[in-house]
Amino acid sequence: MAALQFELAAESQQGASRAGTITTDHGVIQTPIFMPVGTIGTVKAVTQQQLKQDINAKIILGNTYHLYLRPGSEVLEAAGGLHKFMGWDRPILTDSGGYQVFSLANNRKIKPEGVVFQSHIDSSKHFFSPENVMDIQRNIGADIIMAFDECPPIPSTYEYVSKSMDLTHTWLDRCFNRLAETPDLYGHTQNLFPIVQGSTYKDLRRQSAEYIANAGAQANAIGGLSVGEPAEEMYAMTEVVCEILPEDKPRYLMGVGTPINILENIYQNLTFIFVIQIH
Repeated sequence: MAALQFELAAESQQGASRAGTITTDHGVIQTPIFMPVGTIGTVKAVTQQQLKQDINAKIILGNTYHLYLRPGSEVLEAAGGLHKFMGWDRPILTDSGGYQVFSLANNRKIKPEGVVFQSHIDSSKHFFSPENVMDIQRNIGADIIMAFDECPPIPSTYEYVSKSMDLTHTWLDRCFNRLAETPDLYGHTQNLFPIVQGSTYKDLRRQSAEYIANAGAQANAIGGLSVGEPAEEMYAMTEVVCEILPEDKPRYLMGVGTPINILENIYQNLTFIFVIQIH
């Protein structure tokens, strides 16, 4: 087992875009790359053969919230993890469920300890904390696991976003502590990505980026965008953040899925590695 590695291959002379290679225990990912979504263990309307041969997907995403509800952590652990459950031998990234904290706003309650929410399936109550989200993602077995965070809605007041950002940072520390207490499962390394928040406030984005950069993770992510803000504000926020995040580590832009947004974020402002569509 080895921690995620990144090698920079080339940089654009006309923009901030770059090409690189990420190496995980389940394979190599050439970047920048679009990551298909396999929310509950399958990419809808696409066979595994098409994913590999036609699309040539090097990495896919699974969603912790949905996989936790169905088929459940015990089933996935008994199967030997999501890779074996779905017959996928390439890298997998799992979302932490933080986006569901945002999207299920009418069915959840945020507390310092974590989030109480109702299942969209049967309205049963559940609790997500940084600790048990790390445990769930361990059981799922992704190569890349995301820190538990809060994604504030847009618009939100400066005061709310500031408190939300502080909560995300506190939860990140708890995520790291929990991972230090538990082993990797299924014979491969599971790498934690912290998430920059701060909505559309530049000073908060800078604070969050500095905090995340100092965490010393193998890669970093930017969240809380593509949730209703104008595209120009999205580009401005990513530019601010990428001035701070380490250049020698991958950067994962979360939730951005339109072709023009993908191209602009890669070429115009920054050097993102993963680009994902969640809709």
